[in-house]
Amino acid sequence: MSRLIINNFEEFAQLEGEELGVSDYLKITQEQIDLFADATLDHQWIHVDPERARRESPYGSAIAHGYLTLSVLPHLWAQVVQVNNVKMMVNYGIEKLRFNQPVLVNDEVRLRAALQSISNLRGVIKTEIRVSLEIKDRPKNAFEATVVFLYHFQ
Repeated sequence: MSRLIINNFEEFAQLEGEELGVSDYLKITQEQIDLFADATLDHQWIHVDPERARRESPYGSAIAHGYLTLSVLPHLWAQVVQVNNVKMMVNYGIEKLRFNQPVLVNDEVRLRAALQSISNLRGVIKTEIRVSLEIKDRPKNAFEATVVFLYHFQ
């Protein structure tokens, strides 16, 4: 996939209302899930006990933490857009987040992003990006949300 290159506010603003792109697929492994469980102290069996999940879960498999799927957003976003001439970017918020479908072990996910709105707040650029995390070969997205980033251009 080729990334969209944005060099300044004016280039960014021209994309308002447009789809920005789609990332490559990323496989979510049991090892990632286990490491995330260790990092967050969330060891619920549906995530970290594949045998029990296979037997007792309605999904027939262990599933990724919803917040793990959300946490890969920066990695996937960097595949969609490269914003140049930035001193700093701040994750400002997440609005209207909905987890629609669980991500099973070894599912592949990708990010689809569109620029919902952009504004210049006295030199700080506020972007609202509509994102969805698609699951390969599945009809429903893992999640949908509007992420808000603040860009401080040089």
